[in-house]
Amino acid sequence: MSEKLKIKLSIANRVYPLTIDASQEEGLRKAAKNIEVMIKKFEQSYSVRDKQDVLAMCALQFASQVEQKSIDNTNVNEHVEEKLNALNNLLHSYI
Repeated sequence: MSEKLKIKLSIANRVYPLTIDASQEEGLRKAAKNIEVMIKKFEQSYSVRDKQDVLAMCALQFASQVEQKSIDNTNVNEHVEEKLNALNNLLHSYI
């Protein structure tokens, strides 16, 4: 059984207390830091005053990155499968 930790993460000037598995701490802290960096970039690039709008833009950015990676992985997997099938067919032709 993994050890539970109580941590506090600050996002957009709000503190969020969480109880997590110890193995999640590093990932959550990095994620919170990345959100803060992105918030600052959006606030500097656009005249957005409402934190909720900035957080929505961050959520959209992160979600689109996840979706794009999924699409890219699917394309790579299809390409690899085609190459393996071609190689398999070539090997069968020599047997």
